[in-house]
Amino acid sequence: MSSPSQSLELLFKFLSRSYATVETNFYKLPGSSVVARYVKSSHQNDPGRTLLEVILVIFAIRTLLQSRTRGDQSGKHFIQFDEKEIDDLVDEWSPEPLAQSLSPEEQADLASVPVTVGPTGPKPRLSSGKTVINLASYNFTGLAGNETIKTSAIDTLRKYGLGSCGPPGFYGTQDVHIQLEQDIADFLGTEAAIIYSQAFSTIPSVIPAFCKRGDVIVADRGVNFAMQKGLQISRCTVRWYDHNDMESLERVLESVEKERRKRRGPLTRRFIVTEGIFDHDGQMSDLPKLVELKKKFKYRLILDESVSFGSVGRTGRGLTELYNVPASEVDMLVGSIATGLSSCGGFCAGSDVVVNHQRINGTAFVFSAAMPALMAVAASEGINILRNTPSILNTLHENVRAARAILDRVDCITIPSHPASAVIHLQVRWQTLQLPSSTPASPAKLSNPHSVKSRDEQQFNVELEEKLLQDIVEEALAQGVMITRAKRLRGQELTEVRPSIRLALTAALSKKDCEKAANVIKAAFVKVVGRRR
Repeated sequence: MSSPSQSLELLFKFLSRSYATVETNFYKLPGSSVVARYVKSSHQNDPGRTLLEVILVIFAIRTLLQSRTRGDQSGKHFIQFDEKEIDDLVDEWSPEPLAQSLSPEEQADLASVPVTVGPTGPKPRLSSGKTVINLASYNFTGLAGNETIKTSAIDTLRKYGLGSCGPPGFYGTQDVHIQLEQDIADFLGTEAAIIYSQAFSTIPSVIPAFCKRGDVIVADRGVNFAMQKGLQISRCTVRWYDHNDMESLERVLESVEKERRKRRGPLTRRFIVTEGIFDHDGQMSDLPKLVELKKKFKYRLILDESVSFGSVGRTGRGLTELYNVPASEVDMLVGSIATGLSSCGGFCAGSDVVVNHQRINGTAFVFSAAMPALMAVAASEGINILRNTPSILNTLHENVRAARAILDRVDCITIPSHPASAVIHLQVRWQTLQLPSSTPASPAKLSNPHSVKSRDEQQFNVELEEKLLQDIVEEALAQGVMITRAKRLRGQELTEVRPSIRLALTAALSKKDCEKAANVIKAAFVKVVGRRR
């Protein structure tokens, strides 16, 4: 009996010494005391958790040590082919197409696009040799083709080369980029600004840079496709209010707060997201009311001025200038350099904190190459021209009023756009085109803020109206006026937008040219719609 007892005693002594040695060496490791404290407290509070963590550690070690390939190395379960069978299989194989074939409608749509020869301006020349009045391109202030801008761009091209060859955060930032950011901030009256190399990717980068899972966004149902993508990427809790309806917005803001109090949820970051002038229909937001509501309910305002920047206000500063609202009242003021300044890219203006945060968290800024230096210089020159020549905007506004004076009186045309908008959407006012409209909602039946669908969503025949509008576009082109249908990504956007013709007025045309173009468009509408009645 003594022999087994001595053996056990020796074993216990050995294990005790080994444990003491391991413990001593373990505590010599940096951070070991923290790990030991965590294990002791975890085991004391929840012993089952200790067992689970041990199992997970063992599983992780086993996964790291096992073979990376799970296939049978012996090959006994593989089908063996001889050379002839392999050749036959290769001959029979045909790859699937990378994309679906275009439908006849899509082919006709592409074939109808006019081709210009030379630079795009107010009066470009088509491949047919015909010169037309251009109301299809965004060139509000007529900066496209400006000789001063062209000269500066050429000089910059010779000095800096063509591309930036890198993202802004690495080696893509050049002094002209910093200068453009300062010019935009000074022009708008904000502390700072940040530029993006692509206009479309600006707002889908700005929104998720600040809005994360758990935050609340209250958005207009009529926001453009780029903003819809930003809302989806952010993974926020989104609540919707009726298109450009401030009463609906206030009701939704109140419901969000009631919902939070009811479930006793914590205060989170909350944002109102909308456009200055809506790309889908040209309507204009009531900026003073937006600022009032955002202060009342403690929200931050993200305003996309991609259409309004460079087109409204005395010098083209957008809605803040038009309504005499300080730009500092808008937390994130987003705009398009491509649309407003006839260059490329986009920007977000705001406080220093807002801008510096995007330099690290703005995906399109971090992972995209910086815009070419010559485009940055062209944008800076454009800002200088707008600042020193306010008469450009006066000419633009006169042209808008001249065109609206003619088109507003046409019986078969409906214009949802704001009278001050340089982007004018024309819809067909023809009752036979309309499907039976939905039953008007009672005052007590309001739109569901959880759904992007409105309570009184308009019904229309997309295919029929687009075909009719395309006939009007072709008729106007035959008479020397180039216009375009507002293109949509049908089936991809969150809401269906009624088809329309989109006019983009410009200060580069004279008032007489705009009146002539408006009369041509009027005649085209009357002729085409009259044939269909």
